[in-house]
Amino acid sequence: MISVVIALLNRRETLARCLDSVAAQTYPQREVIVIDGGSTDGGVELLRQRAGELAHWESEPDRGLYHAFNKGLRRARGEWLYFLGADDHLWEPQALERMAPHLARALPAHRVVYAQANFVSPAGEVLETMGRPWEVSRARFLQGFMIPHQATFHHRSLFAARGEFDESFRMGGDYEMLLRELPERAPLFVPGVIVAAYRFGGASSAPANTFEVLRVVRRAQRRNGVRPGLLWYAAVARALIRVALWTLLGERAAKRMLDWGRALLGKPAFWTRI
Repeated sequence: MISVVIALLNRRETLARCLDSVAAQTYPQREVIVIDGGSTDGGVELLRQRAGELAHWESEPDRGLYHAFNKGLRRARGEWLYFLGADDHLWEPQALERMAPHLARALPAHRVVYAQANFVSPAGEVLETMGRPWEVSRARFLQGFMIPHQATFHHRSLFAARGEFDESFRMGGDYEMLLRELPERAPLFVPGVIVAAYRFGGASSAPANTFEVLRVVRRAQRRNGVRPGLLWYAAVARALIRVALWTLLGERAAKRMLDWGRALLGKPAFWTRI
C-alpha cells in the first residue's frame, strides 16, 4: 500500500485538483490522509464532502508543515509514504501504478525511491522536468540541491531508523530528513516516470526568500556534518545575482536577464514564462 499524505492550510483553490488526481489513480492499493492546519477558506467543507475518499482527515491548528507531515505519518498504514502538496497534483492516472513495481523491488537496498516531477507555471505550462540519476545528483544533493520531493517515496522503515521530520524547520525539513539517510544509503532512481506536477510559487521559490532557503539548507548541513563546497558557494553567488537584479532592474527586466543567462548555458527560458 502507498499512503498519500496531503498537508495544507487555506488551499481550497487547488485542493480539489489535488484530490482529483489521487482519486483518478489506477493503482488500487492506496490510501489518502489529509492533515489540514485549520483552514478558514472553505477547504474544510470540501474535505467533508469528499470524506468517503479519505482514509483519514482532520482540521485543527498545528505547528507547521512538518508537524502536519508527522501527524500524517503516524496515521498512515502504507508500506510506502508519499507526501503531496495541495498546490500540486499527480501527473497522470498511472503515476502510482508505474511506480509500484520499482517500490516492490527497492528493499532492502533502498528506503527512498524517486522519479521525476514537472515544474509548472500557475497556468499549467511545464517549465522544467526535475529528477536526475543519483550518480549525477549526489554531489549536488549534499550541497543543498534537493531531489524532487514531489516524486519521492519513503519506506516507513526510514522513519523508524532515522526519526520523524524535524518540526523546528519551517521549510527545508524534507531535505534535512533525507540528509540523515542518503549519504549513507543511496536512493533508487526511476527514470522516465513523471510522478507529479509541482506548481511554481511556493515559499522557497520567491526571490525574497532566497537567502532564507540557503540559511535553512546550511542549518541542515551543519546538523548532519556536511561542509559547504564549490556548488554551495556557486548557489550563494547565483542568489546574490538574482536578488540584485530584482532590486535594481525590477521584476520584468530581471526575468529577461536571468533567461538570457540561461540561454547562454543552453537552457530554455524559465523566468519569462511565469
